Amino acid sequence: MRQPWSRRWWLWLLLVALAAGGGYYFLKPSADSAPQDAATPGGGRQRSGGKGSAVVVVAPARTGDINVYLKGLGAVAPFASVTIKAHVAGQLMQVLFKEGQTVKAGQLLAIVDPRPYQVLLEQAEGTMAHDQALLKNAQVDLERYRTLFKQDSIAEQQLATQAALVRQYEAQIKVDQAAIDGQKLNLIYCNITSPLSGRVGLRQVDPGNIVQPSDANGIVIVTQLQPITVVFSIPEDSIPAVMQKLQAGNKLVVDTYDRAQKSKLASGQLLTVDNQIDPTTGTVKLKAQFANADYALFPNQFVNSMLLLDTRRGVTLIPSAGVQRGSQGTYVYVLKEDRTVSLRLVKVGITEGDSTSIDEGLMPGESVVIDGADKLREGAKVEVAVKDAKNAKAAGGSGSGSGRRRPDATGPAK
Repeated sequence: MRQPWSRRWWLWLLLVALAAGGGYYFLKPSADSAPQDAATPGGGRQRSGGKGSAVVVVAPARTGDINVYLKGLGAVAPFASVTIKAHVAGQLMQVLFKEGQTVKAGQLLAIVDPRPYQVLLEQAEGTMAHDQALLKNAQVDLERYRTLFKQDSIAEQQLATQAALVRQYEAQIKVDQAAIDGQKLNLIYCNITSPLSGRVGLRQVDPGNIVQPSDANGIVIVTQLQPITVVFSIPEDSIPAVMQKLQAGNKLVVDTYDRAQKSKLASGQLLTVDNQIDPTTGTVKLKAQFANADYALFPNQFVNSMLLLDTRRGVTLIPSAGVQRGSQGTYVYVLKEDRTVSLRLVKVGITEGDSTSIDEGLMPGESVVIDGADKLREGAKVEVAVKDAKNAKAAGGSGSGSGRRRPDATGPAK
């Protein structure tokens, strides 16, 4: 009875294998139910725009002009700043300015009590009148002694003594005159004026207080804000190019931006370059002057300065977003006519805002990928987002432009 069963075991094994194969056939997912997004060779996921194609945004390379800037961090420095102090000691009688007021050179700011100096002036004038009377009397005696000496009535020594007395009184008159002039000057100093045109700060002393020439804080600080200067630093390697421009008589334009480098504050002109390099930082200081008509620049304000060194014309420009960097160097993805991309090694030139010049490896008119490049590889099939491409083209600009642009500008300046 056992022998027939042992002969049919292989029949049962065959039935089990057939059942397993049929179950796998009916339960496996079909090609139509595949996921809509598939992993790409670049590690991203492709959108279902086509058969395995990635959606990208492209922009054409164009011919245009780009500015060469030297950037540096700096601070606003007043053209001149003066601490107004009293030249004479005394009680501060009047303050004739308002805090924050704009004043002119020579304008009266404060008055120190002049009465003590008026009294001293009258005393000096009285002393001089007394000495003038003594001098006049001594001169009369000298003329008398000369007559007597001619008549051989007095000794020569007596005549010489009287002449010396006259010279003594004459010298005393000069001392008295100096004392009078000093007191007159003190009276002038009682009227405190501004030595320059500018903006006054906060008052440091109130009327009624005694002021001294030795007061450290003075009465007020006057700062000249129009024009105003900015001191900023550039690397020492850039000095030869700047000095070459200055020695050629070129007027170098300097643009100043806020701390975030988004808002342009003012545009001015380079004044000078410092005469030595800071060995600790390897930089040199430059000073630029600005009209500051709208008071956008304020003393000690932190700013970003951009010195326009040169303008390169007729170069190949692409949006900066299209430049990629990897182990093989700097490259871009170029869109080909068959809707595939080709990795192209390029030599990058100058970057200004959202535009970058390409010195080698790319021709004007070729389209480069500016969005979605992280999903691509050599020869990858792509699908171009037409609407975004137009926007990118508009943002990147077209044609050539010779105007200056802000660092964050994407199109040619007007």
